[in-house]
Amino acid sequence: MRLGSDSLPTRPSAYQDATRAALLGLVVNLALGLVKLIGGVVAGSFALVADAVNSLGDVFSSVVVLVALRVAQSPPDEEHPYGHSRAEAIAGSNVALLVILSALYVAYEAVQRLTVIHDLPPRWTLWIAGANAVIKEVLYRYKIVVGRRTGSSAVIANAWDHRSDAMCSLAVFVGLLIVRVGGPRWIWADEAAALVVVAMILWTGAVLFRKSSSELMDVQADEELVKQIRAVAADVPGVADVEKLLVRKTGLEFLADMHIEVDPQMSVAQGHAIGHQVKDRLLQQFPMLRDVLVHLEPAGHRR
Repeated sequence: MRLGSDSLPTRPSAYQDATRAALLGLVVNLALGLVKLIGGVVAGSFALVADAVNSLGDVFSSVVVLVALRVAQSPPDEEHPYGHSRAEAIAGSNVALLVILSALYVAYEAVQRLTVIHDLPPRWTLWIAGANAVIKEVLYRYKIVVGRRTGSSAVIANAWDHRSDAMCSLAVFVGLLIVRVGGPRWIWADEAAALVVVAMILWTGAVLFRKSSSELMDVQADEELVKQIRAVAADVPGVADVEKLLVRKTGLEFLADMHIEVDPQMSVAQGHAIGHQVKDRLLQQFPMLRDVLVHLEPAGHRR
């Protein structure tokens, strides 16, 4: 799959798409969270309250992502010569931690309520849980497309959070259905559904934290992208070979460090010109490359 200018968005459009997705998530999560919270409190359904806490936590997550995307677009300065794009990855890891902490709180409350006798939740709570599952799945499908297209770990984290929410709401729906059909002796199914929600949230949070944290440790970019960058660089006239190529992801963008081999008999000025041609061509064909560092090596003298 070509990851050059034909398929990757430009840097401004990538940030615009990611910001638009985060804003949509914020508005939808706020509306769903309030509906579930009110419905859960009125109906006495802790599973619905647990799901509401999850959605309202997502509102804060969306705010964090929006702030991070804004910071990430700030130009380089004296203290940050490589720019601020890693703010996006930091936001992704913080969102994951928030997801985990909210799940642990809900788990504690659910266990406390397992032996508490309370009224059966009304039938309309099923509609709230079912509608939430559908809406969250639609949001997941939208955001995962945007996240993969822009390469935003924070948006992808948000997308999987929506998928987790959809599954959680499905668990709540099943729990409430069991309570409604089974009657008072199955009242514990409401709290059991809440614990299923917790397990799903914890798993999702752990996976997202691992993924976003790896970006902060200069993980190598996708192998396909690295191959394509190597091929474009090797195609520049005067380049004998690409000896070494490192491409690290930094937020929505990438930084490349490469060693190219040139004729050892050419002048420094000629080699310098070839290095600039390589950099210019890569920045033109791969819009999400923030910068390329090119080091020259004499052909046939590999270390």
